[in-house]
Amino acid sequence: MADPLDSANRATGAPARPLDARLARALVRPLDGTAARPNHLTTLRLAIGIASTICLTHENLAIANVGAFLFALSNFVDHADGELARLSGAFSRLGHAYDLACDAIIHTLLFAAVGWSLMNTGLGVAAPIMGLIAGGSVAFIFWLHMVMETELGKAGAKLPSAGLFEIEDVLYLFPLVTLCNVREPFLIISFIGAPAFALWLTWYFRQLRAARASVR
Repeated sequence: MADPLDSANRATGAPARPLDARLARALVRPLDGTAARPNHLTTLRLAIGIASTICLTHENLAIANVGAFLFALSNFVDHADGELARLSGAFSRLGHAYDLACDAIIHTLLFAAVGWSLMNTGLGVAAPIMGLIAGGSVAFIFWLHMVMETELGKAGAKLPSAGLFEIEDVLYLFPLVTLCNVREPFLIISFIGAPAFALWLTWYFRQLRAARASVR
């Protein structure tokens, strides 16, 4: 059965919905009409994310691998609450803020946990500091994106995407970091890349604001 949202997007010429959002919608459809609420799934996502970061603080690669896969699962469940909200019509500002807060918490803890696990490597005590800076930058990105959605709406604040994949879908590749044992390069790249992306998003937001002001 075709998804009504996808059919509507094709009719209006809007971009296709991301692949993970389509899968999440199919999985939560049986929950529509039950006592399950989007905030329940958001809380589940938070619990999985916290379990993930606890595992990722370990130097042991086997435990870190479990944490990495839990993080990918947490990232997928993040789409499930939104899809249930669309199906059931259970939207709320508080629920949306809770979802974004969980995003910021989990991603900040992710980088902090990776940094903590690398304290006994060549990076030494700089590793957790690098993790906190990367995580803090990610928290700022989530906060700024929330501001963008408030001012510009979801459509106006949408980040670049490619076909059925969004820029944030790169996070599904995180398990490769532990499977390939490249946590140090990942932390170094994140330490540089996260603040750089935060700066780019700030510039991008200012450009959108300017473009919006110019048409008024």
